[in-house]
Formats: sequence, structure tokens, C-alpha cells
Amino acid sequence: MQVTETRSEGLRREYKVTLPATELEQRLTSELSTLKDRVRINGFRPGKVPLAHLRRLYGRSVMADVVQNAVNEANRKIVQDNNLKLALEPKIDMTGDQAEVEKALDAKGDLDFTVAVEVLPTFELADLSDVSVKKLVAPVSDAEVDESLQRMAAQNRSFATKGEGAESANGDRVVVDFIGRIDGEAFQGGTASDITVELGSGSFIPGFEEQLVGAKAGDTRTVNVTFPENYGSAELAGKAAEFEVTVKDVQAPGETAIDDEFAKGFGMESLDSLRDAVRSAIKRDFDAQSRRKVKKELLDALDTKYSFELPEGLVDQEFRAVWSQVEGDMKSNNRTFEDENTTEDAARAEYRRIAERRVRLGLVLAQVGSSADIQVTDEEVDRALLERVRQYPGQERQVWEYFQKNPAAKAELRASILEEKTVDHLLERITVVEEEISREELFRDEDETKADEPAAA
Repeated sequence: MQVTETRSEGLRREYKVTLPATELEQRLTSELSTLKDRVRINGFRPGKVPLAHLRRLYGRSVMADVVQNAVNEANRKIVQDNNLKLALEPKIDMTGDQAEVEKALDAKGDLDFTVAVEVLPTFELADLSDVSVKKLVAPVSDAEVDESLQRMAAQNRSFATKGEGAESANGDRVVVDFIGRIDGEAFQGGTASDITVELGSGSFIPGFEEQLVGAKAGDTRTVNVTFPENYGSAELAGKAAEFEVTVKDVQAPGETAIDDEFAKGFGMESLDSLRDAVRSAIKRDFDAQSRRKVKKELLDALDTKYSFELPEGLVDQEFRAVWSQVEGDMKSNNRTFEDENTTEDAARAEYRRIAERRVRLGLVLAQVGSSADIQVTDEEVDRALLERVRQYPGQERQVWEYFQKNPAAKAELRASILEEKTVDHLLERITVVEEEISREELFRDEDETKADEPAAA
């Protein structure tokens, strides 16, 4: 096998690989000789099948394996001999016309192919001694705990039928049947029976609940609404509809006392225990958001410290993933680039910059983690997996089996843990100044905080 470098530009390398016909013949003969002892062919004793006969029967299929093994061997040789760190898998291109390839597959001509690779950039880690970030923290107030308890009570309150002839009011529930029509025609999914509507909850199409206020059991009302432009069904989005609604029952909410008995309904011994659990849950949310904010500040600081050539293949891959999500979100929300006061070209350019940033930061974090010898243990992966499983009550077994059967998914989980440990490592080596703010300030611009996470390297 002859390997010759034919291109070296920036992060791109290209190599020409040649397997002479004599070597192809040797490899093919060796493979057929091994096969001879394994196959069973009528008329021949085991191990006594002539190679020429085996070649007629299996020559092309065995040669396909020979070629694939040669490609794999060439890839390993190129990486090892040149001490390369690849950004993506090599790209293989068979050279020559079809006739030349056919001759090679018959071991009557040389096999030529090219191996194109893109390598990871090399760069020095920056000095971060001058970096300072703010860690925004928000205390959990008693009022926020009380609000959470009130929401829990509202979600778990009981309802009872109002007296005969009683009118519905905001906060009441009505049980209804309805038929929806567009331009006089009933549409799919627009008919339902025994549907519970909590008035004032905002759970239905805007305007639907409001037009049922004041209704009594037995009433039939015509409700006119317009589906939102970003409605989930493109066939209904933005269209005016008329619903014929029959009210079957009007129910008023009961009072739910927030006391020790209420707490026991959530598996707590007392109201104080429930308040402590609620406070802890709120604090976890606050801490997670604080972490996202300080991580973004750190990433912003890192982004100003590094400028190096990026592997185009990695950027393209990241851009495709980002752009696919953008297009999916716009489609599901029935939005256009014009609605966003931009054009597709401008949006592509902006998300290309985001993809470049994510790849750059991913490479930086990977090198920081490698230089600091940061490791992720199997126990850490198992704990993270159990936490992920708990997020899907009722589907624990399916989620667990998915990760066990998909090594790539488990690798992503490991990479996420490694990234967070690397961020912790960096935060310990820069100046972090805590600043107390309100909950509203902490959660402001949450979407922006999540928009430019680094890509896994």
C-alpha cells in the first residue's frame, strides 16, 4: 500500500492511496484460503475446494471485504503516521473510471482512492487571570413559597355542581359538548363531548372561555373564535370558527385549606415539611438558572479570548442541526422570516455565526478538559441517567432501555457531564462575584441564555 499526501491547506489534508494489483491478488488469495476451510460446497470435501472455484463463486464479495479492509487500514495508517486528530470521519473517493475500478476488483489493475480529512485545530489555552464574571442569585422569599402552595391548592381543589339555574363565573368549571365549524362545515377534531372547561384558565382558544361566562346548565351558545396564527394545526391556524356549545353542568370550586391535612396529600408529615420541600424545589430552579447565567458569562469571556480556524465540516454539521431546529420552530408556530423582521439569508448568516461560536467553544472546553485531565466516571453517568429516567414518570423502563441500547445517547450524556465539570474547573480559576437580584431579573432573557451553548467536541 502506497500513501502519498497530495494536499495540505489549513485544516484540510488529502492523501492518495494505491494498492497495486499484485497486493490485491495476495490479499484476495489470503481471504479465499481462509474461506476454504469454512465453506461447505457439494461435491468437495471440507477444506479441499479449489481456490479457482471459490474465486468464481465468491471472488467479488470477498474482494469487497478486501477493499473495505484496505480503506480502514489506510485510514488508520494516515492518522497514526501523521499524528492527526480528526474533526470528522474521513471521506473516501475512488479515482479512475468504471473500467479501471472493475479491473481492480478483479485484481487485474491497481486500486486508487483518495482519503480527504479535516483535522482539529491546535491552539494555546488563554490566560484567564483577568476574567471576572457575575453570579446572579435570588433568595427564595416566603411570598414565593406561599404562591406555590396556592397554585398547588388550586390545581388540587374539588368542584361541586352549582344549584339549579346558577350561572357560571370565572373560576367555575363547565362541562360541555361542542361542534366546531369553519365556513359552515364541521372540521376534524372540532367535535367533542363531556369536555371540562375551567373558565379563566386560558386553556382553550382565546375568546372561547369568556363567551361561556354567565351560562347555565342546559344552555346552548354559539361561540365565535379565531384560531391563533401560530396554532399547532396549519389547516386551522388563523381561521375563524363557530362552535355550537351545549352546557351540561356548571360547577363551583370548593375551598382548599392549606394545612397539615393538605400536606399529607403530598406525602408530607406536616405543612412545615411541605413548605420546606417547596422552598427547596424553588431554590433548585433558581440555582439552575443562576448556573445558566454564570455559564453564559464565562462562555462569552472565553469567546473573546480565542480566534482560530474552525473545521468547516464541524461548523456545517452544527449549522444543519441549529437550522433544522429553527425551521421546525417556525413551522410549528406558523411564523415566517418576515414575521421576525428578517430574511432567510440574514437568518442563515446569523445562525451560521452561532454555529461557529458553538463549535469554537466546544473545542476550547474539550482542550481545557483534556489539559486538566478531567474524567467522567461510570458512576457519574449512571447517576445522571437515573435522574433523566425520573423525569419521565411511567416511562422509566423505556427511557432506561433506550440509553442502554443506544451508545451514542449515553456518550452524549457523558459529554454533557464532562462539559459541566470543565465549566466548574474554569469557574474555580477566575473571579466570580455574587450579586443578589430578584426572581424576575434572574429569569429575564432566559431564551437568550440557552441559545448559544457550546457544541460537543
